[in-house]
Amino acid sequence: MGYFRPYRRKAYYYETDRMDIVHHSNYVRWLEEARIDLMEQAGCPFSVTEKMGIVSPVLKVETEYRYPVRFGDEFEVRSRLISFNGCKFSLEYEIVDLTTGQISCLAKSSHCFTDTELRPIRLKKRFPELYENLMKAAENG
Repeated sequence: MGYFRPYRRKAYYYETDRMDIVHHSNYVRWLEEARIDLMEQAGCPFSVTEKMGIVSPVLKVETEYRYPVRFGDEFEVRSRLISFNGCKFSLEYEIVDLTTGQISCLAKSSHCFTDTELRPIRLKKRFPELYENLMKAAENG
């Protein structure tokens, strides 16, 4: 799935529910963690973009749960930038158990770039370097 290094981590106890599996809401948190990591790898780290007055709100998240992750399981989130038009972008994700190789979750998310007042920003015009970084990432994704 693309050329980005997968985001890896372990499932923590506090993320589990009464059924001894990770609660479904935590998968969305992991997608967010992986998105932040991907954006850093793509040359658009949030630590920089937010100082520039750019935020990227979530527009949509879709998840398909396939196999449960349990406390202590090691997994990776494989992320891919599938579209970018200068203002909006979308990613696909696979959450994969590192021991079994099973896919635990497939997901997609959509986002946009806005200023801090939530007005859309066209990166090509206002931040051409960030635009170029993301265009390259989308082409290689």
